[in-house]
Amino acid sequence: MKLLHIDSSILGDNSASRQLSAGVVKAWQAAEPSVEVTYRDLASEGIDHFSGATLGALGTAAELRNAVQKHEADLSARTLAEFLAADAVVLAAPMYNFTIPTQLKAWIDRIAVAGQTFRYTEAGPEGLCGNKKVIVVSTSGGLHAGQATGVAHEDYLKVLLGFLGITDIEFVRAHGLAYGDELRSKAMSDANVHINEQLFAAA
Repeated sequence: MKLLHIDSSILGDNSASRQLSAGVVKAWQAAEPSVEVTYRDLASEGIDHFSGATLGALGTAAELRNAVQKHEADLSARTLAEFLAADAVVLAAPMYNFTIPTQLKAWIDRIAVAGQTFRYTEAGPEGLCGNKKVIVVSTSGGLHAGQATGVAHEDYLKVLLGFLGITDIEFVRAHGLAYGDELRSKAMSDANVHINEQLFAAA
């Protein structure tokens, strides 16, 4: 089984989402020792944002691409291939200003590709990645799950993943992290209990 581990926080070792996503991967490896993990750090290995250069590269024959277009095309192909090869994804998604980090959005723009991860049919769009499982590590300073302020965070990810055909989605949450040391400690503790005692209980 191939697992793709995505981090996107800019906070390095101080990141709650990084700590928890690493915990999910560790627990997954304990439950399934044969799992093969591919790791991508979107903060330290940033993916260029989708741009006119990206579209230009994709619309230009490989032998006619200049250096910039070749970089863009290779980046898109490599990022998409990692996602397509994965049976499961651990997606660390901290909330920044009511939504996901721009680094994570840049990754999404590279893997949401018509004809590869979804397609349009006469009956409407059809996701092509329904065989994948995704665990989203959702962190935030406030309490937004189920609220209007969370629509562009967790709800957006549900819509996006659903559009790609992925319905096997589970959230590991640590919210209210900015509400003081006591609430932060409890949120992290509860998330770790979820990871270590519930997430792979049936494995």
